[in-house]
Amino acid sequence: MAQRLDDQKESPSQTAGPYVHIGCTPNFAGIEVYGADLGAQMKLGQVQGQEITIRGTIYDGLGAPLKDAMVEIWQADAAGLFASSVETRGTADPNFTGFGRQPVDMATGEFVFHTVKPGPVPFPDGRMQAPHITIWIVARGINIGLHTRLYFADEAPANTADPVLGRIEHADRIATLLAQPDGSGAYRFDVHLQGPNETVFFDV
Repeated sequence: MAQRLDDQKESPSQTAGPYVHIGCTPNFAGIEVYGADLGAQMKLGQVQGQEITIRGTIYDGLGAPLKDAMVEIWQADAAGLFASSVETRGTADPNFTGFGRQPVDMATGEFVFHTVKPGPVPFPDGRMQAPHITIWIVARGINIGLHTRLYFADEAPANTADPVLGRIEHADRIATLLAQPDGSGAYRFDVHLQGPNETVFFDV
């Protein structure tokens, strides 16, 4: 007979606190435990597809940059394949991890990822999702990590047909998910936690 655990309540959530960098990016925090922090390098060699750089800043409700945030990204490779997927293991780009983790610059609040432009991936119903990158943000004052997506402004036809973007009720807010070209092979994607330009976040 299964044990009843009705008296077991979920622990209250807490902010990331001052130890998030020690635990997740120890080298950045000055603790050399590993050769490099997990997620610091997404490209392990010559990768397939277009190499890009993504830069951005996370702003609070008053428009000030968060200077203690940590950002993680997950994405497909240039062919739309995930390195972590059982179905695509062995066929995804072996020199691309698909996972990145970066603390923001504590002086400017900017994060930087050197990655590749992802290919489209299928939605469960068979439709294709536009090229996108999943983003997770933690920082002091954020009780639960925030999930959002980065789409590319120069992929307009794919964005229009994307089944996730199509579910956003207020279409004018889709712009908050679009990374803008910012020079050759570079994109700018700023995140606003509150205010009139608040980024769309996903409850996942």
